[in-house]
Amino acid sequence: MRIDLHTHSVVSDGTETPAQVMASAAAAGLDIVALTDHDTMVGVEAAQARATEIGIGFVPGIEISCSDHGVSIHLLSYWHDLADAEVDAMLAKTRAARVDRAKEIVGKIAIDYPVTWEQVLARSGGAVTVGRPHIADALVDQGVVPTRDAAFQQILAGNSRYYVPHYAPEVTAAVRTMRRAGGVTVFAHPGADARGRVVPTSVIEKMADAGLAGLEVDHRDHSPQQRERLTGVAAQLGLIRTGASDYHGTGKLNRLGENLTTQQAFEALRAARP
Repeated sequence: MRIDLHTHSVVSDGTETPAQVMASAAAAGLDIVALTDHDTMVGVEAAQARATEIGIGFVPGIEISCSDHGVSIHLLSYWHDLADAEVDAMLAKTRAARVDRAKEIVGKIAIDYPVTWEQVLARSGGAVTVGRPHIADALVDQGVVPTRDAAFQQILAGNSRYYVPHYAPEVTAAVRTMRRAGGVTVFAHPGADARGRVVPTSVIEKMADAGLAGLEVDHRDHSPQQRERLTGVAAQLGLIRTGASDYHGTGKLNRLGENLTTQQAFEALRAARP
């Protein structure tokens, strides 16, 4: 079984529609795929319908922007109630904060580079969750940088003078909220140190105590040393080791199926549903 549990569509910051992501997953030889757009589940229904049509397994999911003492943490959740009022309120607050933050970042960048908020909105293609990736795409359109990745390395990095923090729910509270809604949570790319500060093991311990089910160990942004460390943390805390592509279409170099979750780990995730 080829299982990829981390993908994004145009609903957040990918470049393919939810249905197109499913078609791409089938073309890549995947048997099961999850759609995990940032802070929204709007694309899940269309993705589910297309996956059923083409005969691949589908997992409804989301990637939630969280934090711990100012350090960004991304939390994957699967199989939760898509209509849960508490989850909806948490996500709505986060999306609003992301938009306010994106506007402020654009205002700062516009002092030095030719980019406007209108260009960013146009580049977002009507995405429910607008954020830094769409600013990056607008910068590419204006010829400021050659690629989205270059924009993040040169202008949108966490240590950039254009950086602006934003509200995000405290991560253990988010874990509990998703678990109450029937979700199974996994810490996304926990060792991706090139993205910014990495939380210590003590934070993962707090997340596990709150109900975290797994760690996304096998990810493009993890060095062999980080994978080894995280494998040990998962074993120590009884967490499920997962892997995934973090696919964004042409928005990133990540390719569907380049990292996978084993069938045994997938069954363990399903068994962890509250």
